Amino acid sequence: QLLMQAHNEDRLFHWIQKLCCKMSFSDVLATIGGLTVAFYLLKLSWTCCCGLREYFLSKLWQVNLRRYGQWAVVTGATSGIGKAYACELARRGLNVALVSRSAKKLQEVAREIEKQYGRKTRTIQVDFTEGHSIYPAIAEQLQGLEIGILVNNVGMVYSDCFTYFLDVPDAGQVISLIQIKMTLWTFIFHLLHRKTGLIINISSEAGIRPQPLLSLYCATKIFVTYFSQCLHAEYKSMGITVQCVAPFIVSTKMTNMKVNSFVKSAPEFAHDALNTVGHSNYTSGCLSHALQDMALAILLPDWIRMSSFLIIKLANQAKRIKSERRVCKENLKIKLK
Repeated sequence: QLLMQAHNEDRLFHWIQKLCCKMSFSDVLATIGGLTVAFYLLKLSWTCCCGLREYFLSKLWQVNLRRYGQWAVVTGATSGIGKAYACELARRGLNVALVSRSAKKLQEVAREIEKQYGRKTRTIQVDFTEGHSIYPAIAEQLQGLEIGILVNNVGMVYSDCFTYFLDVPDAGQVISLIQIKMTLWTFIFHLLHRKTGLIINISSEAGIRPQPLLSLYCATKIFVTYFSQCLHAEYKSMGITVQCVAPFIVSTKMTNMKVNSFVKSAPEFAHDALNTVGHSNYTSGCLSHALQDMALAILLPDWIRMSSFLIIKLANQAKRIKSERRVCKENLKIKLK
């Protein structure tokens, strides 16, 4: 058998050698070009198939989220994407534990969910910037609940303009919010005990590529992305799904953007994003944001984004906006007097 195998390998080598001798240089180039085109066509076809499943078929075949458990925990649940996720989860039949720092807003959202969807709620008032001291209190208030889903949404914006790193206000406090994502161990232990669960970490498209003047924001978001992907790989065999959702711009109080062809409302985004559960572990949340990401990658490549020319232009624009706002505030004070 070894002699036969060696003989066959020798014949194959001689056949390839004869074929190469007969082919001209142009034929070799044409073959390489054909194989390259075939590779990229296959890659494009695979991307299209994944996109079809993620954004179209997911609307027809939605995962029953109640299979994970009766309760969902949503952090940053009093406005924006967090509130939208809480309402959408309640609409799909789950009870919701709302976690945020404003007791008044928590009660308002809880009443809205109970009245509109008829689901149970529980409110937990905490300030995530206080660090690890808040987690025993959260664990105590969640005790006894069959928690199956965690939406890890809490976050903060340190500036509404492009800003150099050293000019970021309270940079240390912003950096400390990274620790919020790392406290998932409390929930992972609970889900491991039940051998099923879903964790949704909200990242951002801003974390996919480096963006000067948003350096701290980008760094925290890419941390969330990699952290989520690693957790999913580690715990998927144990029944736990970890999904990373990286939206583009969503109309919220934080972004202060109106809904248009490119900007989705928070409820609409949450609906589309929850459809992708079970179909993708990393998603832009909706087709519109996925297409915007592809377009931005083509129209604004890294060599332009990282250029000193663009950075200076953006920094000057940010200074001009801040100056105009300062003048407006001063004029308003004068009028009030």
